[in-house]
Formats: sequence, structure tokens, C-alpha cells
Amino acid sequence: MSLALQAQISKASEMIKDANHIAAFTGAGISVESGIPPFRGEGGIWNKYPPELLEISHFLTDPLTTWKAIKEIFYTFEHTVKPNEAHIALAKLEARGFLKAIITQNIDNLHQEAGSKTIFEFHGNMKYVRCLDCQAEFEVMRILQDNSMIPPLCPTCETGLLKPDFIFFGEDIPKMAYRNTMDQAKIADLFIVVGTTGQVVPASYIPIIAKQNGCKIIEINPQPSSYTNTITDLFIQCKAGEALKQIAALILK
Repeated sequence: MSLALQAQISKASEMIKDANHIAAFTGAGISVESGIPPFRGEGGIWNKYPPELLEISHFLTDPLTTWKAIKEIFYTFEHTVKPNEAHIALAKLEARGFLKAIITQNIDNLHQEAGSKTIFEFHGNMKYVRCLDCQAEFEVMRILQDNSMIPPLCPTCETGLLKPDFIFFGEDIPKMAYRNTMDQAKIADLFIVVGTTGQVVPASYIPIIAKQNGCKIIEINPQPSSYTNTITDLFIQCKAGEALKQIAALILK
């Protein structure tokens, strides 16, 4: 680790210790280190699949095609993916009272698996499916293991189409997740932004709203984002796992 990076890590740890209410805002980049491909950029999912497959209108008119893609995109690696050092460090900071909440754009459930408790999932969670008719909810792997039919139908009402419980293009953000997230953007005095380019709306507005409310921004990204030269107070150009592990070690020692 370079001296410049060490100085940034040290400064971040001091900012965290001095803050009163800290929220983390995480994107796809934090989970890339766990082996989950990003949607955009090199090796991104949209280089292989057209985004239109995850439009809600397409799903409702052609659920078979969408479900085939969903299985390949989201559930081929489901059993092998584990939380990485970044997820674990955030969970440790929360357990010790430094971090109050995690706002995540991710649907992979890795923050929960790392031990984090207060998580606002802006785009839902891929671990579950919900019936579009009766609203019954199930763990997706139970459905995919027990039901070879694609698209899967609801075991409860037996006629309803099951949809992954994450947000498709064209759907509204879940009301409670949106409300809780906006509350964090209003009350936090420090945001830790990790692994996001700031390109996906409306999620990308969240750190901007926090900044407008007087919040300081620590950004951890391997490459600059749309936030870096606009709202970021401290930019740490580093992989999330390396940076957050070192920050947590300084704070929790």
C-alpha cells in the first residue's frame, strides 16, 4: 500500500470516528470482488444480454424468455458467492455502532450474509420470488430446485406467475425502501459511497441529496465516478475490500 493510500485510509478512519450518523451507499462494485459480474463496463452483464429482457413489460408478455435469462444471469453462481472483506468490514462497523445503515443498489443479499442488520434494499432482493397474483413469497432456490417448470408458477395459488423480488426496468422503487433511504440522506453527516458509478437513477441521486443536506462523502472506487469531482470529499481509489478492511482495522483496534 502506497504512502498516499495509507494517508487516505487514516483520514477516512478519523472522519468516521468523528461522525455522528454514518450511512453506507453500495453498488455493484462492492460485489465484483465476490465474483458477481457488474451490469456495465468490462465483463458486464449488458455486454451479453440485452437490458430489455429485464423490462417489466417484456417479462409480462414473454416470461419464458426473461426467466431463462434470469436463471443464467443471477442463479448460476448463487451457491458459490460469499461476502468479501468489504461486506464484512461494513458489518463490523455496524456491530460496533459506527455505521447506522446500509443503502444498497445490490440485490445479491451479501450484506445480510456478512452480518449487517439495517439494510435498505433500493432495488429488492434476488433471493426471493413473489407471486404476481396472490403475493405469496418463496425462497427462489426452493422454487428452482422443486419446480422444473419455467416460468415457475406459484405453489400456493397454483396459477400465478412468480417474479424475482427485485426491481425490473419500468417498476417503482419499493415505498418503504425509498422512504427509509431518503431519511438516511437527510440525517446522515457522513456517507461512505462504495463501488458505484453513480449512473443508475433514481438511486444515483441519494448521495447528492445527502450532500445537499450537509453530509460529508467518502468514496471508495477503483476508478473515478460521477461523484468524484462533484460531491466527494475524500476519494480513495482502491478496491473496496482492501480499503474497508484497513479502515475497519484502524477504527476497531
